[in-house]
Amino acid sequence: MYKKLEGIVVSEFTYEESSKIIKLFTKDGVISVIAKGAKKLKSPFFSSTSKFTYGIYNIIYKENGLSRLVDTDILDDFRNIKKDIIKVSYATFITELSIEVYKHEENKNIYDLYLASISKINRGFDPLVISDILELKLLDNLGIRPVIDKCVSCGSVKDIVTVSSYLGGFVCKNCHKNEPLVDTRTISFIRGLYYIDIARISKLDIPDKVKKEINIFINDYYDRYSGIYLKSKSMLESIK
Repeated sequence: MYKKLEGIVVSEFTYEESSKIIKLFTKDGVISVIAKGAKKLKSPFFSSTSKFTYGIYNIIYKENGLSRLVDTDILDDFRNIKKDIIKVSYATFITELSIEVYKHEENKNIYDLYLASISKINRGFDPLVISDILELKLLDNLGIRPVIDKCVSCGSVKDIVTVSSYLGGFVCKNCHKNEPLVDTRTISFIRGLYYIDIARISKLDIPDKVKKEINIFINDYYDRYSGIYLKSKSMLESIK
C-alpha cells in the first residue's frame, strides 16, 4: 500500500550499481526503503536520499520487506550540518541515541525532539548544549529521570549546592557530604534546560564552565544508569 511519510534519512547504502537502500527515521520508527537509481546524478532521488535529509517520502510500504520509494519532497537538506565535521559528529550521535531510545519506548515525541534538535544544530546553535538538552529529556523515555526539582536525599527545595550522578540528582547543603560542588548557575541551567521547548529556543548563552559541568553530569549519568553505549559517542568525545 502507499504511504506518505515525514522523515529524516539516517543512513544510506549502495544497492547493486545505481540504487540505494535508505533508512528513514519517522514518527513510526525506522523504515528501510529502496530507492531505485538514486545514485545516478540525474535521478530525482539523488539529493533526497542523502544522509541527514528531511522531507516527505511517498513509498509503497511492505511490512515484512523493503518498501520502495516512489516520490520525495525535500523540506530541509540540513546543508550546514553536512559541511561541518563537528556538526556531523553531533548529529550522528543524537541520531543513534534517539533511535536507541525509541526502541525502548515507541513514543512519537522522541522523533519530534530529535527533529527539533537537529534543526537547531543546523541553524548554528551550540551542538553540545542542544545534545545535552535532548539527552536530559530522553531520560524520561528511559524511565531514569534524575531528581532535579528538590534534594534527592531529603526532598528539600532550598539550598541546593550540587548535582550528583551517583546519588541521582540535586543535593542540598544539609545532605552534601563529599560530592564535588558545582557552579550555582549549573544547577539552575540543568533544571531550565530540562523544561525548555527545544523547538522554541531562540538564544543560548551559557558560560563555558557551566556547559562543561552539565555535560560531565549527563555523560556520567548515562554511563551509570542507561545501559546505552554508542560508538558515535566515543567518536564525538575523541573529536572534541
